[in-house]
Amino acid sequence: MTHDRIHARKPTHDVERWSVGTIERVTERDGHCVFDVRTDAGETVELVVTVAIRDLVLRRLDLEDEESPIGTRVWYRKHGG
Repeated sequence: MTHDRIHARKPTHDVERWSVGTIERVTERDGHCVFDVRTDAGETVELVVTVAIRDLVLRRLDLEDEESPIGTRVWYRKHGG
């Protein structure tokens, strides 16, 4: 499976290739993590990443213990995008 890409912080390289959105939901499916992200245009994009990437992104969001990532801004790229 080829995975999408997601960053907790604004990328410093190829910035024009990344989109910005807000996390709406984080779930698991078939051993992978699914981020539902709301775009600035109001659309929802589903991003499928590994559990390790989910953990990395959530750590880098600088959330307080037990604080939800819902509503947090992220940068992302769909596979092939």
